[in-house]
Amino acid sequence: MASNFVYLSLLQGLNLVLPLITLPYLIRTLGVDYFGLLSFSFAFITYFQIITDYGFNSTGTRDISLATDDSEKQNLIFNQIMSAKLLLLVVSFVAMMCIVFLFEIFRTYWIVYLFSFGSVFGQAIFPVWYFQGIQKMKYITYLNLFTKVIFTIALFIFVKQKSDYYLVPVFNALGFITAGIFALFYIQKDFNIKFKIQPFSGIVEQLQKSKYVFLSELKISFFTNTNTLILGFLAGNQAVGYFSAAEKLVRAMGNLQTPISNTIFPYLSKEMMLNKLQTIQKINKITVTGTILFSILILFCFCFAEPIIEIIYGKAMFASILIFRILLLVPLLSFLDTMYGKQILLNLGKDNLYFRVIVYATILNFTINLILTHFFQEVGTAIALIITQIFIVLGMWYFANKEIKLIFKTDK
Repeated sequence: MASNFVYLSLLQGLNLVLPLITLPYLIRTLGVDYFGLLSFSFAFITYFQIITDYGFNSTGTRDISLATDDSEKQNLIFNQIMSAKLLLLVVSFVAMMCIVFLFEIFRTYWIVYLFSFGSVFGQAIFPVWYFQGIQKMKYITYLNLFTKVIFTIALFIFVKQKSDYYLVPVFNALGFITAGIFALFYIQKDFNIKFKIQPFSGIVEQLQKSKYVFLSELKISFFTNTNTLILGFLAGNQAVGYFSAAEKLVRAMGNLQTPISNTIFPYLSKEMMLNKLQTIQKINKITVTGTILFSILILFCFCFAEPIIEIIYGKAMFASILIFRILLLVPLLSFLDTMYGKQILLNLGKDNLYFRVIVYATILNFTINLILTHFFQEVGTAIALIITQIFIVLGMWYFANKEIKLIFKTDK
């Protein structure tokens, strides 16, 4: 598990560093408006990424990790999930193009959305859930490291003026697609798993198994991506640019937990099957440690928000400072949400409780976001996001705590 953590830490370090290099360059080269346009398109395209992922990054990882000693079962799970993802990919592409050409706000820059969908295709064919399930994170790290660095360099070489904005989704897509193709090659070469289209019944089986996680992730997008879309509709691309600049920075901070979360998830899935009480105690220790570390980071960034924004984005983005300070709670709240929701509820098989919290959070977010964004634009969007994240953490904690009490009673 230690080696997996190291590999994912390297990958997360890359995911943290590259945006800090590319985002300031894109803002300075393309301007706030075009940066806002690209952020708006990314928020829209992310819906289709969620549809094609369909929660398999959680359920697929869990199922593969429980079948590590059964190669035949692994092969079946892999092929059923990949078949389901290809079906969802076709449906998503048709739906996206219909929406793009039906509405003018999308149709004006239809080429951006077409190129952006390449990222959805690339992520769909990259079976990250398989590598996580067998705990071979080095494949994820090496492939992402190679492709992301190459196509990030391409951004600096070819994106030189505002009219080059369409090249950004092109290079992003090429990075994902290249990584996905190599991943499939290594899965066949090193693990002897060959892709074969499965019967529709097998596809339906996987869709049924992952539906709660998928619906939860889809609902989550309503207070991340939908917030950006609502802001774009109500306030325009410039407001999206200011908000996205701050949000992407805090999301990068929040992603510091990803190596730990993804490494321990398949491990805790097995441990939870053997001894629920001991596994819960391990999760509690990780939660306390992570809370302390994120609190220190948040306090530091709050005090030095102005120089941080100036160094990374420049003085032209000073409008993002207040938004950045408001959103600084996101990394801590996301961490707590992951520990109570993913590590406890999902590993206990309580997908329905996880989903219930997200449903209520979605209704809350959509209501307050429309009101706050209308009156306060990007600042209102940031406040709505924080309120919703707090609600989610409290909901996940409430249900996780109930399950923990039941475990303690049973063990006594």
